[in-house]
Amino acid sequence: MPASLGLTLYNLGQRREPGAGVARPIRPAGRLVWLHAPGEAAAGAMLALAQRLIDEDGVAVVVTCPVALAPRHGVILQPPPVDTPPEARAFLDHWRPEVAVFAEGELRPAAMHETAERQIPMLMVNGRSPAFLQERDGWYPGLMRSLLSRFRHIGALDETAARAFRKAGAALSAVAVVGRMEEEHSVPACLEAERAALARIVASRPVWFAAGVPENEEAAVIQAHRMAMQHSHRLLLILMPEDPARSSVLAQRLEESEGCIVAQRSLDEEPEPEVEVFIVDNPAEYGLWYRLAPITFLGGSLFGKGPIRSPQEPAALGSAILHGPRTGRYGPLFGRLGAARATRAVASASDLGEALGDLLAPDRAARLAHAAWTVASDGAEVTEAVLNRLRAILDGD
Repeated sequence: MPASLGLTLYNLGQRREPGAGVARPIRPAGRLVWLHAPGEAAAGAMLALAQRLIDEDGVAVVVTCPVALAPRHGVILQPPPVDTPPEARAFLDHWRPEVAVFAEGELRPAAMHETAERQIPMLMVNGRSPAFLQERDGWYPGLMRSLLSRFRHIGALDETAARAFRKAGAALSAVAVVGRMEEEHSVPACLEAERAALARIVASRPVWFAAGVPENEEAAVIQAHRMAMQHSHRLLLILMPEDPARSSVLAQRLEESEGCIVAQRSLDEEPEPEVEVFIVDNPAEYGLWYRLAPITFLGGSLFGKGPIRSPQEPAALGSAILHGPRTGRYGPLFGRLGAARATRAVASASDLGEALGDLLAPDRAARLAHAAWTVASDGAEVTEAVLNRLRAILDGD
């Protein structure tokens, strides 16, 4: 298909950017799928899809994202090609994908045109609305319509998104409202024997977990604990400082300045009935504390830069979530949890204490936890449908 006027104008306006001609690892033998995430928020769903393709189908997967992502076993992570015809051709010549999957609606005209010209099927998932690369946004006559018309399937999040794609030029038969794909999440593990032993020690005591608490939130957590103890004097706080090296200093301060009865896991102490605060400091044990505590406060969200742990973790393990206004890089996930009334947001230490006291009623904590679990497990059917579509394409259907 000859390049449209819009594509010609787009390519003329594109400059070679830093990072062009990036070194690429050797392409693995066999089938390969290219997944592109326009940002970190979109990467979770694409990485979950990549892992399924690798584990279940033995397909090699290249995931491109402009934001550096932590390595995943078996997944080839690459920056996306700079959106010029030469860079797009070099990328496709090297990786030779059999299918390309894009997310959210970001349009990369040079890459998509080259992909379509090679008759490589293109899919769009988690579609919000079509838009050119932010730094290249502008008026390119007919370009958006031309690109969207070449997608085999566009999975829209909702009817509003579907209308946006249809209006922009996607084929009516290609657009479907399917919802959000399942996001990547690893459930922190724990030793069941350890959990069972601690559960016997805690017995029927109410328990909450303050996870990854920075130094500037420690006083607020203790104040909230004191407030909640007015409702339940046997309440146990499991406290994981953001910096594990602070555990001994924190324990000493709580004992001397706050008059708390403290036990430290690092000293092999146990949360005996008289203990008010149990300080833990092993990041490998987050899964244990989420399972033991029906309520989790995500530290860093009150006065910090955002939590250091994903809300996906307690949500997947059935712990009701409390958090402050600072959501950091987990903003989109907190947004979905909030929309589902699956978390309780607080703005201060007193708010945290009141919310904690309210959630000590087991039925209220259970309702919040169930709603969060529903959000955490949402999208499995959508991901399965995308997988089946990819498998059909790879099988030649």
